[in-house]
Amino acid sequence: MWKEQDNKLTRTIEFKDFVSAFGFMSKVAIVAEKMNHHPNWSNVYNKVSFELTTHDAGNTVTEKDRTLAKAIDDLLA
Repeated sequence: MWKEQDNKLTRTIEFKDFVSAFGFMSKVAIVAEKMNHHPNWSNVYNKVSFELTTHDAGNTVTEKDRTLAKAIDDLLA
């Protein structure tokens, strides 16, 4: 579930292993590139953590972030 706090949308997703987590990141990378809206994210073994914020809007949450969050959720479905 996404949480909005400190001018960011955040979420951590846990996968069964590193390969699954990294594969998911590859899918997100393609979507983010098409949207020209790239996440701040990190990966530790089977967990991928996201922080979405719009830098050119003064580091606040915008519709771009909400759209990317939904696209990320759709990849999990």
